[in-house]
Amino acid sequence: MKLFKVNERTHTMETKLGDMIWSQIQDSEQMVTNDTLIKTLDKLVNPLCKANDIERDSLKIHLVIKDEINAFALPNNHLVVYTGLIEDCKKQEALQGVLGHEIAHIERNHVMKKLSKEIGYSVLLTAAGGNKGGQLAKQILKTLSSSAYDRKLEKEADITSVEYMIKAHIDPRPMADFMYQIAQDRKMPEGMGWIADHPESEERAKYILEYIKGKKLNNKSSISEKDWKTFQEQVAKE
Repeated sequence: MKLFKVNERTHTMETKLGDMIWSQIQDSEQMVTNDTLIKTLDKLVNPLCKANDIERDSLKIHLVIKDEINAFALPNNHLVVYTGLIEDCKKQEALQGVLGHEIAHIERNHVMKKLSKEIGYSVLLTAAGGNKGGQLAKQILKTLSSSAYDRKLEKEADITSVEYMIKAHIDPRPMADFMYQIAQDRKMPEGMGWIADHPESEERAKYILEYIKGKKLNNKSSISEKDWKTFQEQVAKE
């Protein structure tokens, strides 16, 4: 009974935190409301969910108009994707790899592990309780959007994403290519989620390629190449 109460309290806290942080993003950022773009993003997410028994409706995916090359998970299954990430991915599979990585953070409960470690469980409870919630929400958002998880959790999310892709018959090699691209592009600003550490990005590309070595890979495109390019062009106009 005691364990049940702790779990219930944690779930309630996570729900309140996620909705509070998302509310703050809504107040400060501009969202993509174009149904065609949102449906196209769904077409890229759905195969990952379907092949891996992930309930698609449990994920709250938001497309935010921002040039930064980033995507990040929030408590309560919120997943924020910046338009800058979509524009920067050369292939749809690269974007799917990033999305799979963030979904893995959600599915493996990495989000709350990170926040409990870096901010503290008692502080999170205070924020969820409404005391100084707005101030703490900003700190939590910064922690999740602009700093990497520890290497163990990042690697677990990377490999889980690769497994998601293989089960969905999506080629994971473009995900490794994207990591390598990040590592090579020194013009990118430091400290933003997916571009937090250039050398580490190269290391991640290498262990992804090592992991898939010898595995049978299929590439079933979720959308046509024409639709992918159109998607990128329309996103860039937002």
